[in-house]
Amino acid sequence: MLSIGRKIQEYRVKNGFSQETLAEKMNVSRQSVSKWELGQTLPEVDKIISMSKLFSVSADDLLAINEKLSDKQNRNPLKFGMYLIVKDFKRSFDFYEVFLSIHGLIISPNIFAQFFIDGICMSIMNEANLQGHDYGVSGDHKFVLNFWISDLQAEYERVKSLNIGTVTEIIQAHTNYYFFNLYDPDNNVIEITGNYKKTE
Repeated sequence: MLSIGRKIQEYRVKNGFSQETLAEKMNVSRQSVSKWELGQTLPEVDKIISMSKLFSVSADDLLAINEKLSDKQNRNPLKFGMYLIVKDFKRSFDFYEVFLSIHGLIISPNIFAQFFIDGICMSIMNEANLQGHDYGVSGDHKFVLNFWISDLQAEYERVKSLNIGTVTEIIQAHTNYYFFNLYDPDNNVIEITGNYKKTE
């Protein structure tokens, strides 16, 4: 179960707010927001209610108090996350902010950043600042990110219009499986698949 601090951070990032912006909306200092997210202090009840309205979630969801005991007992303790090693940190950070249409969270300048997508964290790490993470010997492809979308044609047109990287045509891999690839600044493959009605 995520702590309330992690929940606040997750919803803040999902909504594209910086700590400063959330602090202004809650009428508190940025340091207060930082302490909430780090679990050093808890927000007052009125702030929890205000944040739940701001994030369009219930206060119970923000507090994670509706979780069933059986869910806790059956949950795998492993947490899922994705790490992408990049060569040009700034270009890659900007690329994923535009592609994902969300604000990323820079944890360590020019070293480490996070993007929260449906509650899953995708992190980008700067290859130059991470000893032992140099993948140059094995080529540029360090990861393949896979996204599913309900309307593949609409997403294809959206991504092409962004003009942020090379985009393939829509490809039919096999019956009822269509996809296209987008390449990020490090030439990592982003495969996007989904519902597609082929026009003759």
